[in-house]
Amino acid sequence: MIGTGAISNLHARAYKNIGYQLTVCTDIFEEPGRRFAAQHGAQFVSTYEEVCRHPDVDYVDVCTFPDFRLEPIEICAETKKHVQVQKPISTSLATARRMIDTAREGGILLSVVSQHRFDDASRFLSRAIAEGRLGRLLQCDCYVKWYRSAAYYSRPIKGSWKTEGGGALINQAIHQLDILRWMAGPVAELFGVWQLGALHKIESEDVVNAVVKYASGATGVIQASTAFWPGYTERTEFHGTKGTAVISGDKLTTWDVENDSGEPAPVAKEVASGASDPMAISLEPFERQFLDFGDAIRNGRKPLVSGEEGYQALELVDAVYRSCRTGEKVRL
Repeated sequence: MIGTGAISNLHARAYKNIGYQLTVCTDIFEEPGRRFAAQHGAQFVSTYEEVCRHPDVDYVDVCTFPDFRLEPIEICAETKKHVQVQKPISTSLATARRMIDTAREGGILLSVVSQHRFDDASRFLSRAIAEGRLGRLLQCDCYVKWYRSAAYYSRPIKGSWKTEGGGALINQAIHQLDILRWMAGPVAELFGVWQLGALHKIESEDVVNAVVKYASGATGVIQASTAFWPGYTERTEFHGTKGTAVISGDKLTTWDVENDSGEPAPVAKEVASGASDPMAISLEPFERQFLDFGDAIRNGRKPLVSGEEGYQALELVDAVYRSCRTGEKVRL
């Protein structure tokens, strides 16, 4: 594991639950890195190069800020270690494309953590939409109206364009954008508006909105914020000619479909959400994604969330940002 910050602890717990061995880790801050290693039974090394060249490693999990992605992949392509990176895939499409190409040319697999694809709600709904149970999609939206404190943004790199690639859209709403792109298909055009540092002392957006037209003809709305106290459960909504499905947090909370038959919908009321606490999320979807990646490695197949899927989510982020900067509609 490269990087031993907050999300790394969730990853480490998930690995323990599924029987994967966390062999070695590194962090630019040695003291907390060594504490992490001791806590999770791993060896600590001082550089990421040592992780990527370690003889007992099958794959490398990159849990750093998104401006550091390509460098470990370049080494892993030489040493034939597969790579999983935390979302978003990168801060730029150009770097993301180089990551994908480098992995492909090196014969290694690249996966992007997008654990909400492995929620029961998402897995059910992806099948239901593919089977036509909602009919033709008319409107597909996501609303991520979260809150992050001033302390969350106290480090200058938080919400920065260089290190994080932006604010609420790329860091918080990227999961919902991925779900929209996965289920509703590619976007044809969009128009976005934002507020930079509306509440927080950051250079990027903490409020952003976009109106979207999908290639299928469906339309949609994307809203993302970290400025709405106390933070509200995120929703991803799909409205079709036969009915409506809504995912709130990690659960399917609405399934209103005319004359429906088939697999029962896993409708639930109790949800987990990172609306105000980034760590208030379930481990099980991470476990499922890590198991999928391990199986992909063993069987030489593409993981469910590959580098290409990570690129497609970032492509939406980039298009919204370009529209906000120029005041123009962006066609993809």
